[in-house]
Amino acid sequence: MAYSMTGFGRAEKIFSTRRYTVEIKSVNSRFCDINIRLPRLFNFAESGLRKQISDTLGRGKIDCYVTYEDQESASTEVSVNAGLAKAYSDAIIKLSEVTGRQDDLTATRLSSYQDVLIIRQAAVDEDTLLSEITEVMGLALDGMLQMRKTEGEVLKNDLLEKVDLLGKIRDEISTRAPLVIEDYKVRLSDRIDEILDSEKRAFYDDARLAAEVAVFADKAAIDEELARLLSHFSQAKTILASEGVVGKKMDFLIQEINREVNTIGSKANDLEITNRVLLMKNEIEKIREQIQNLV
Repeated sequence: MAYSMTGFGRAEKIFSTRRYTVEIKSVNSRFCDINIRLPRLFNFAESGLRKQISDTLGRGKIDCYVTYEDQESASTEVSVNAGLAKAYSDAIIKLSEVTGRQDDLTATRLSSYQDVLIIRQAAVDEDTLLSEITEVMGLALDGMLQMRKTEGEVLKNDLLEKVDLLGKIRDEISTRAPLVIEDYKVRLSDRIDEILDSEKRAFYDDARLAAEVAVFADKAAIDEELARLLSHFSQAKTILASEGVVGKKMDFLIQEINREVNTIGSKANDLEITNRVLLMKNEIEKIREQIQNLV
């Protein structure tokens, strides 16, 4: 089962008077890069939530936003920083005296100054909060996994089509390869006939011609590379059908496939095979780009 690294999940749930909202999104990344924004009240839970995300999603650049609201009025305490409020008030009076401007400071205006009012959440059992936020995070992750799965299936099917196309081109090369040797033998024989007159040609040993053809055939042999490609294509289909992380495995495998294709291209010495090698390299590059989206 292939999963895309791109996805979005959202969950909201109320426990008694406490409302939780979790939004999580991810895009491609070679690693698991998590950015999580939590209300200060949940700082104690951050490491556990990070582990929950990484264990579930595996890879990706992941942004997570958590909001929390307790609708019970007794859960919020507002107090006055009396010392700071008096300091602000004294400073405003002094400013009025220095500038000669009227002091119109009101309590309402003073309350808007930074840190004059202190807002505290009433103590709530951390185990309860952790249990609740973990549950809501799990719901958001389930939603993301469903989206990742849907997109991953589309990617997998497209990749399988490309692997099948590579297999078809590989078979065309396999059919063409033996003919390359025959073509070389004919061209070499014709070339010898052009260079040597009939009298000298009679002294040219056909065994020597066969030896030269054999040397060429050995240098141009691509049977091993073609056999390994068959194995790689089969392995690619097995990986794409497997559970868990497949992106890194496919990334390694596509490097091996590319290496075999490059070797075939360097050995081929034939225009038709070279053209097919170019087609394969084009498909390989498309596959390489797409597997960057897989977990």
